[in-house]
Order: sequence, then structure tokens, then C-alpha cells
Amino acid sequence: MADNRKNRGQPDRSTINLNEDYEKEYWKKKFNVSGQALAGAVRAVGKSAKKVEAYLKDK
Repeated sequence: MADNRKNRGQPDRSTINLNEDYEKEYWKKKFNVSGQALAGAVRAVGKSAKKVEAYLKDK
């Protein structure tokens, strides 16, 4: 289900949603990786931002 853009609360930065372009761009910039590398990391360890970050640092 897509995020409700009318909900102006704090964004959830604990998980990565690759179905939303704006989130994908945020995480690519934050981790300084390509979209392909980000998608591969999410496939490997799941959508937890902490796990993805640790996975990408080990690469």
C-alpha cells in the first residue's frame, strides 16, 4: 500500500520502500549507491535500513 502523502508526520526512516521513487532516491543518496545496489541489498537482507546500511558497508 502506498504511503499517505496527506499524513505530514515524521517519515519512517527505519524501513526502505523501493516502490516509492522519492524513498528510493533518498536512500540512494544517503548510502551513496546506485539503485541496483540498493535493490540488491534489500533483497539480500530485507527492508530494515540498519541491516541494509551494514550490508552496504561490508561490500
